[in-house]
Amino acid sequence: MIKEFCAENFTDIPRAIHAGAKRIELCDNLAVGGTTPSTGVIEETLNYAGEKGIPVMTMIRPRGGDFIYNDTELKIMHTDLIEAKKIGTDGVVFGCLTPSGWLDEEALELLIETAEGLQITFHMAFDAILPSRQFEAIDWLADHGVTRILTHGGPSGTPISANIVRLKELIAYAKNRLIILPGAGINAENVAEIVTALGVNEAHGTKIVKITD
Repeated sequence: MIKEFCAENFTDIPRAIHAGAKRIELCDNLAVGGTTPSTGVIEETLNYAGEKGIPVMTMIRPRGGDFIYNDTELKIMHTDLIEAKKIGTDGVVFGCLTPSGWLDEEALELLIETAEGLQITFHMAFDAILPSRQFEAIDWLADHGVTRILTHGGPSGTPISANIVRLKELIAYAKNRLIILPGAGINAENVAEIVTALGVNEAHGTKIVKITD
């Protein structure tokens, strides 16, 4: 099983890897759901995790709040993605939507093209897409080479256990064209139960492994 540890900065990464994290999602500012970490943090994380054979997915998100970005914000994301790729990140994590709640196809095409050769995770912006259009979104993202979708399977704040049925539907629909990565509310205590219920072998969380001092 791949436990993806969501890290706010470098501080907890050595202990998280020691505790069994097999992949790192690297962010800053988790209080707003994660934003792009600094170049220095990316570099040190890649150096450390690389020695341990642990891949790093770098968050590309210019601010907290919604996932509707203007041209300046997209330019920032594009530059940050280029820099993260140059430093050697294994993958990137992003998501862009339109005001109507659909994928911002133009923005995503630019970022996906720039990320060529990297793993791509479409993050929890997916959960802000109307449920009636989420299958369509899976089709679009799979067709454009996205590696995985990080999703809670329902509105934020709902327990992950309440979203098992929906997550199973998403996983069944994706049919291994891309990975549905469950997250938010998954911790070291319930991860085995959740992945077994869903029949998946990857899960994501800030508490996915038990970090001890």
